[in-house]
Amino acid sequence: MTDHPTAPPAAPPAAPPAAGTGQPATVADCVAALEDAYPPGFAESWDAVGLSVGEPGAEVRRVHFAVDPTVEVAAEAVALGAGLLVTHHPLFLRGVHGVATTTAGGRVVTTLIRAGAALFTAHTNADVACRGVNDALAAALGLADVRPLAEGRDSPGLGRVGELPATEPLSAFCARVAGALPATATGVRATGGPDRLVRRVAVCGGSGGELASAAAAAGADVFLTADGRHHHVLDAVAALPVTIVDVAHWASEWPWLDYAAERLSSALAARGRTVVTSVSTVVTDPWRLHLPQPGG
Repeated sequence: MTDHPTAPPAAPPAAPPAAGTGQPATVADCVAALEDAYPPGFAESWDAVGLSVGEPGAEVRRVHFAVDPTVEVAAEAVALGAGLLVTHHPLFLRGVHGVATTTAGGRVVTTLIRAGAALFTAHTNADVACRGVNDALAAALGLADVRPLAEGRDSPGLGRVGELPATEPLSAFCARVAGALPATATGVRATGGPDRLVRRVAVCGGSGGELASAAAAAGADVFLTADGRHHHVLDAVAALPVTIVDVAHWASEWPWLDYAAERLSSALAARGRTVVTSVSTVVTDPWRLHLPQPGG
C-alpha cells in the first residue's frame, strides 16, 4: 500500500517498464481495463465518467491515480511523466462553454493536453463496483464478512457492512479510522460516547448520509461516512440506534486508489501490456486548518 499523503512529492523521472515484461499500453487499453473493473453502466444518470481528455491511441507508460482532478494533481501527473491520470471525481459535472486557462478546469485540461496526457474518471460506478471505493474503505478498517449495505441499480450495491475482528469501544474504533485514513484538518468525529461498543460497521465513502437508515437496519453499531450535515445527523441520532462517524470526503475515498492501480496493472499484464502506476500524495481535502476551541 502507498503511504498516507502528507505533502506533494518530489517528482522522480518516469520509470519505463522493465525489459521483457510486456508491451506499453495505450490509453484505449487502459480505458478498456478500467471499464471492465468499473462498468460505466453502474454510474448514476447524472454522473460524468469515462475518458474526458486525451487520445485513445496514445501510448501510456505511467498511470497516475488521484481522488480529485485539481490543477496541482494534473501538474504532479505531468511531472511524473504519466500518460494517463485516473481520478475518482469528474473534472466537469455540469455543462461548460469553454476551457480557457482563466478557470481551474481549463488549466487542468490545458496542462494535460500540453503534456500529451489523458484523463479518465470512475466515480459512482467505482463506488458500487466489487473491489471499488467501499470495499477498499472496508478493507482499510479491517472489516470481515463484508457485503453490500443496500441494493444498487444493476450493480453490486451501495455502501458496505462488515464485522471488526473483536468488539472495541468507540474511542478505539475512531483511533482505528484515524490510523487507516490520511490525516486531515477535520479529523474523525463521532456522535456517540467513547465507551460505546462497536463490532458491526457500515461504511459509505463520500457523501453517504442517506444510507444511515440502511446501516441501522443492517444492525450496524456505527456508520462511517463523510460530509455529515447538521440537521441530517441530528435526525439520525434522534431516530436511529447507530453512531455516525464522520471523516473528510477525500480521505474516505483515498484507499481506493491503490485498489484501482493494482486492478489496472493486473488486467493489463493479462493482456501482455505493462504500465507503471503511482498514487497521488497531493492532499486535495479543501480544509487545511482546524483550531480546537478551549474546552472542546
